[in-house]
Amino acid sequence: MKLAIVGAGYVGLVAGACFADVGNTVTMVDRSEERVAAILDGRSPIWEAGLDDLLQAVRERRRLLATTSLAEGIRDADAVFIAVGTPAQADGTADVSAVEAVLESIAEHAGGSHVYVVLKSTVPPGTNERLTQWLAERGISNLELVSNPEFLKQGDAVRDFMGPDRVIVGTRTERATELMRALYGPFMVRSKRLQVMDPTSAEITKYASNAMLASRVSFMNDLARLCEALGADVGSVRRGMGSDSRIGPHFLYASLGYGGSCFPKDVAALSAIGRSVGVTQSLVEATAHVNQVQRLHVLQRALDALGPEPAGKRAAVWGLAFKPMTDDVRESAATALVAGLRDSGVACAVHDPAAVDNALAVLGPEGITVVDDPLDALDGAHVLVIATEWRAYRTPDLQTFANRMANPIIVDGRNIYEPRWFAGTPVTYHSVGRRTTGGDGPRTTW
Repeated sequence: MKLAIVGAGYVGLVAGACFADVGNTVTMVDRSEERVAAILDGRSPIWEAGLDDLLQAVRERRRLLATTSLAEGIRDADAVFIAVGTPAQADGTADVSAVEAVLESIAEHAGGSHVYVVLKSTVPPGTNERLTQWLAERGISNLELVSNPEFLKQGDAVRDFMGPDRVIVGTRTERATELMRALYGPFMVRSKRLQVMDPTSAEITKYASNAMLASRVSFMNDLARLCEALGADVGSVRRGMGSDSRIGPHFLYASLGYGGSCFPKDVAALSAIGRSVGVTQSLVEATAHVNQVQRLHVLQRALDALGPEPAGKRAAVWGLAFKPMTDDVRESAATALVAGLRDSGVACAVHDPAAVDNALAVLGPEGITVVDDPLDALDGAHVLVIATEWRAYRTPDLQTFANRMANPIIVDGRNIYEPRWFAGTPVTYHSVGRRTTGGDGPRTTW
């Protein structure tokens, strides 16, 4: 099958490479000449595990092309995927202007053949219906819109696409349904996980899924602050809760808070959608509020560790990406924490295996020292904050903490260490929702 994918970002490029890998001929369309050049060279313009190798393989087999010309890219395509960004606006609603502009261009260049236009971008419920009406009003009958939201995890996107939990499609005709079954069939050899529904239900499923996962994170963070106040261990509580099959263990980890390109944007959008139709999404709005509270909570713990006069002190920060295995810093709780420390006059020595350049583009270089070895960030530091749970940080060297830090205090915003490791050591260890250990011994408060 011949496919075109407009938007060679995280969603579009992963989809394009995976569709090409199973035998389709795919043309990526993107207005960035640098991005197109990288794809044609078999290099991924984004940092995603396994994507470079996959791109090289499909390029060598001549299954993946790339161009800046939409007219060239969609020529003779059986289906055109729209995978452009839909950033949040000031009121929380998603900006779908890029999707609309691409659809207009497709209508202009598609000719008279029947083309399926697949909305892969995250769009508000009702967008498919509205754009279908737009086509009808202009007498454009050869374009058929299909909704197909993505559910990829950054850092594991290729594997997610190759073996999805489910594929959601919103269609109006059996012909469109069969096309989607054919496209995704190679990824579902062992079991059929494609779910067909109306387009509006498909659109809201995307928002609802991310909001549910985000709400679990915020619930545990709310609970973690309660555990801190009562001297309980949120890790024990999590295990007790997660062993209930009705609840399960996933996304029940207390932390610095969620971030990234999906959860914050989709939670805000679902709240805005509810307000627009007079149906307040109270739990969703509380989810966003708790997430902001948690970021400030952990920031304050770091500032408290620096004493009553934090200005002029030095903090080491491990991690800048919003999660490990990505260089994405969009809405990152880690970069927000660095910004908060710097605003308080604290000098920050930072390390991240992948996201330093992106973080500095957001934060600027003032007051920030970048180190290549995470241990070098400890020199003279009055506190270490662990903000992203990269594997490189998971095995602590307690003697190094004691020797190299001016004041060996750790604020673990991701709970990657066990408090018992620090008992009887000179290193004071704070975590989220668990007892402080080390230094002067166990304490139930920070």
